[in-house]
Amino acid sequence: MKPINRKLRFSKNKISDVPFRKLVPNIVTMLALCSGITSIRYSILEDWSKAVLFIFLAALFDGLDGRLARMLKASSKFGAELDSLSDFVSFGVAPAILMYQWCLFDLPKIGWFFCLLYAMGMAMRLARFNTMLEDKTIPPYWSHYFTGVPAPAAAAMITMPLLICFGPSEAELYLRTHLFCGLWMCFVSYLETSRIPTISLKKTRIKASMTIPLLIIVALMANFLFTQTWLTLGILTALYTLSIPVGIVMFLKDKKNYLKSQKATDIPQQN
Repeated sequence: MKPINRKLRFSKNKISDVPFRKLVPNIVTMLALCSGITSIRYSILEDWSKAVLFIFLAALFDGLDGRLARMLKASSKFGAELDSLSDFVSFGVAPAILMYQWCLFDLPKIGWFFCLLYAMGMAMRLARFNTMLEDKTIPPYWSHYFTGVPAPAAAAMITMPLLICFGPSEAELYLRTHLFCGLWMCFVSYLETSRIPTISLKKTRIKASMTIPLLIIVALMANFLFTQTWLTLGILTALYTLSIPVGIVMFLKDKKNYLKSQKATDIPQQN
């Protein structure tokens, strides 16, 4: 019996060993979660620039963890659940508290309602996203689009009034108001929970001739991010917001072409 127990102990220890590469994506996800929680801390302290900065830092880590998981072949259900929890805190709770502390805290009765509306919308969006991952019936023309505004993009859109107010002082007179911030949060809450198609770059392919111009644009963006951080982030967020109607037009065109191709393939089968 003793040798058998030793073998059992050995097998248990062997199963419990996990390669470090499989932990790397989860470590990055935890960094995103810590960034979101740190943003809440700075919102409470009314340090607006750091609060916004840590939300964007969480978005950066969120963009890295999934790619690292695929590159290192370390995807897991645990990592997917951890990523959703991190997204809810970093892009649902943190921006809501930031907007409440920045503008809506003194709005009688309904100031907190707008923050709850946005956070609940983020929770529903993430829940829908998780269920859609297992859905095998999604049409192919959806492959280049998200359903609704993604969590990091919604958080960036929520903070856009602050980014603009970090620039000219006159902007704060118009944007740091109860009416604008309340309506803006309602608008973003609708976009994140809607079924509006928004552009996804995950499967986008770039022509070889566009590689060098694209690298030059990225280098310029990096330069502006270091020299004019808030202005650059504000412009990028505004450009993304303006891209939503463009994405809808592109989606309708792709859907129309797909349905045409399906009809063309069905006609010979009927004959």
